[in-house]
Amino acid sequence: MIVVMEPRATKEQIDAVVRKIQDAGLGTHLSVGVERTVIGVVGDSHTKELLRQSLEATPGVEKVVPILQPFKLVSREFRPQNTVVDVRGVRFGDGAVTVVAGPCSVEGPEMIVQTARAVKAAGAVMLRGGAFKPRTSPYSFQGLEEEGLRHLAEARRQTGLPVVTEAMDAHQLELVVRYADMVQIGARNMQNYTLLREVGRTRHPVLLKRGPSATIQELLLAAEYILNEGNYQVVLCERGIRGFDNHTRYLLDLSAVPVLKELTHLPVIVDPSQATGKRRYVGAMSRAAVAAGADGLIIEVHPDPEKARSDGPQQLTPDDFTALMAELRPLAAALGRRLQQAVEAPAAQPPGTAQDRAGSPGR
Repeated sequence: MIVVMEPRATKEQIDAVVRKIQDAGLGTHLSVGVERTVIGVVGDSHTKELLRQSLEATPGVEKVVPILQPFKLVSREFRPQNTVVDVRGVRFGDGAVTVVAGPCSVEGPEMIVQTARAVKAAGAVMLRGGAFKPRTSPYSFQGLEEEGLRHLAEARRQTGLPVVTEAMDAHQLELVVRYADMVQIGARNMQNYTLLREVGRTRHPVLLKRGPSATIQELLLAAEYILNEGNYQVVLCERGIRGFDNHTRYLLDLSAVPVLKELTHLPVIVDPSQATGKRRYVGAMSRAAVAAGADGLIIEVHPDPEKARSDGPQQLTPDDFTALMAELRPLAAALGRRLQQAVEAPAAQPPGTAQDRAGSPGR
């Protein structure tokens, strides 16, 4: 349930409500809006019901509202306004279309820097690239691991593009938060609840991808695990679900975008590369995602896709990506939106300093 405070509720009144809830053994999460503060109450349902009447009679409380959905903190009831996730100046959820681009896998220092420069020149504002690769076959390329993270950090140093990359377990998470600006929880780990709790404790921005067999509610409950640990910097990603047709890799569920925007305050982006698995469909699905209201796109780009060590058929060439970005700008403008502009490159810094900004991982 949520406790909606009166518009003129004082800090002392808000603190008193929080104490009353915590004294009952329940958890609290504050959402401070322009007009009102909303206090989310999490924990045992029976205890919440016993406490309800007492809270309603507490000075400063306007009303106590039960949330019927199983997800609480990610819901629109808890936070009516959109959450804006800021990753070193790159913003998700502020109305602009934020484009993240880069290769499926980091394959070497020259390759990732070359790609970073190309996607930045075309208008991307953030760099993606896998250092740890979850592959169906144990014999497929598994990524360069920490060496790949160092290459990503060097690409950031040279281009100023913030970096997002995937972690699949707690050990990898420690390394990723040391080097990267945003942690990706991939589709295979969307329901790895131990990992979701761990990434929630890092306070690092998180990109959470929908699992191929997950419902929208299951995706939101996965995000709830992260928010429940106190990390509200979560961006959701629709990247396709299993269908019965095999012309594309997955079925890109674009209807999930307006549904999610209705149910949650978290930003929603779309991955047309993973969803289609074929570069010739990436442009059409990118345009459709922007039209559907997505807050951004994450697109795979490789300087030579034919030689890519993973998922070459779904990666655009830099020229293809440049042409797509040229199409997206007028489309966004026609919808009353804009593509987010690149932030100014920061001063040069040694690789692997993201942890210094974020604090120690894990807690």
